[in-house]
Amino acid sequence: MSDAIKHECGIAMIRLLKPLDYYKKKYGTCFRGLDLLYLMMEKQHNRGQEGAGMACVKLDARPGEEYLFRERALGTGAIGEVFDGVHRAMEEYREAVRRERGEFPSQKELPFVGEIYLGHLRYSTTGRSGISYTHPFLRRNNWQSRNLCVAGNFNLTNVDEILADIVARGQHPRHNADTFIILEQLGYLLDVEVQRLYDRFRPEGMRGEELNRKIEEHLDIEGVIRRASSTWDGGFVIVGATGSGESFVFRDRWGIRPAFYYADEEIVAVASERPVLQTVLNVTTDAVRELSAGGALVITRTGEVRLSQIVEPVGPTPCSFERIYFSRGTDRDIYRERKELGRLLAEPILDVVERDFDHTVFSFIPNTAEVAYYGMMEGLNDLLDRRKSERIAALGRPEPKQVAEILAHRVRTEKLAVKDIKLRTFIAEGSTRNDLAAHVYDITYGTVIPGEDSIVVIDDSIVRGTTLRRSIVKILSRLSPRRIVVVSSSPQVRYPDCYGIDMARMGEFIAFSAAVELLRESGRENLLEEVYRKCREQAEQPGSVAVNYVKEIYDPFADEEISARIARMITPEECECPVAVVYQSLENLHRACPNHGGDWYFSGNYPTQGGVRLVCRAYMNWYEGNPLRR
Repeated sequence: MSDAIKHECGIAMIRLLKPLDYYKKKYGTCFRGLDLLYLMMEKQHNRGQEGAGMACVKLDARPGEEYLFRERALGTGAIGEVFDGVHRAMEEYREAVRRERGEFPSQKELPFVGEIYLGHLRYSTTGRSGISYTHPFLRRNNWQSRNLCVAGNFNLTNVDEILADIVARGQHPRHNADTFIILEQLGYLLDVEVQRLYDRFRPEGMRGEELNRKIEEHLDIEGVIRRASSTWDGGFVIVGATGSGESFVFRDRWGIRPAFYYADEEIVAVASERPVLQTVLNVTTDAVRELSAGGALVITRTGEVRLSQIVEPVGPTPCSFERIYFSRGTDRDIYRERKELGRLLAEPILDVVERDFDHTVFSFIPNTAEVAYYGMMEGLNDLLDRRKSERIAALGRPEPKQVAEILAHRVRTEKLAVKDIKLRTFIAEGSTRNDLAAHVYDITYGTVIPGEDSIVVIDDSIVRGTTLRRSIVKILSRLSPRRIVVVSSSPQVRYPDCYGIDMARMGEFIAFSAAVELLRESGRENLLEEVYRKCREQAEQPGSVAVNYVKEIYDPFADEEISARIARMITPEECECPVAVVYQSLENLHRACPNHGGDWYFSGNYPTQGGVRLVCRAYMNWYEGNPLRR
């Protein structure tokens, strides 16, 4: 993606099912869980570069000993800092025990050596940052079973309503961020569940450790999750653990956010992406399962693994941007889907370049569009082969020289754009900053015949168009091509996301800006006010069924009209050749990614009422000139 956007936190969970001595004997270390967690987090560093955190639960700790550990850090190097902190804590403990007992402790006595591990990588999407917003989150209590640790990849759309419900119960949350709200809801209901079991078993004469164990054996974690999440509107995958050793992961009923798991007799592991588990655990694709929408995976203190359907799935509508861009392309299915997205664009691309293979050079915008580029090339080669076959067949009984001449035609491909060093433009101002930004990409000289060859470059999506205008198109125009065609393997991004991606302001979408320009140019500017009025009236009726009135902004125009205006908008003043833009169609998006129907950023069809309300709020903020994100 040429326009950088923040997105998609990453989660990881490890539950060791055997005693720590088992791993010591088999792998030579009690750090098996810790090592796997580190690898799983590093393999998902693409999902969070603002901060990272991990937590560990140690089973069977003696009274007076710590059993719940946490380490967090901020910045792009947060993963390394977190695990450096873990090892420092171990060394400090070793030295303290050596001074006290005159000997070093065993590995399994050390802090952060336990049976349950949670990991998190953070990208903030709500403007809130800092260590206090970095997962995992802890809710402490002297009762082990009432301690709670959670981390997640989520964004709730109805935080205000949930906060009001919590306050009505008499609670007083310290923050109104959705992470704190989720922690408080789950924690409150966990307290209620523990108290219910306490009231049930204490009359039977149980006391102390016997009573604690009885409560832990009968904890209804699924019930806690079901009651807490019943009012949540949004996309989420949440992992958690109690201080007494129950661990869990659960996914929203719409299946918006992804979650995968692997389980055998030694371990249960959970991650946001399937290839992470395959690589770290060296298992096959089929051995890794996707958690169902509305489903939960629960591991009890004793190591019993249960799959539960917490709520009935709705839709479901998994995020298609995961397939287009966010998740790593090393996943078997994602790789195939991205290639198919490129292949399906071959025909419309040829229409724009007048089906002229001989004078068109094809390339991609580094680096995430590379797989779609391979698919585009396959599609183009298929079309060229068909043309060759037709020409040969039309010759009747051709001479070998004629056949050789036809077969000599090739799809021309070059690496035109090269992503160069990350330039430090923050010290520059105004036009100087833009001039520096233009050099983030470089070009390969001598690849295009000036004035004769057209250039086609594919990107995975076009969100804001800023980098295209200031850098990519600007520098490609130095090759003096006949025309430049920018291809997007995804449809036009028209609407904000409210489920965990940093795409919230209407004015940032080049497709929206293009539609607004067309409305004003055609004398239909009053539609902007009309849509605002409808959104405003709807906002004043919070209980009503929400309608996405923002769709009306796009209704007067064909997709091709908006694409043509976008092409004008990304054309720099100094560019002397025409620029065209080709977008993927919604129909072909669903053909390429048939199991991931979440397309609200393209279609405006939000799977939840909260999503619809927030897109209308985003439009109202834009119309009012409000700088708020939503």
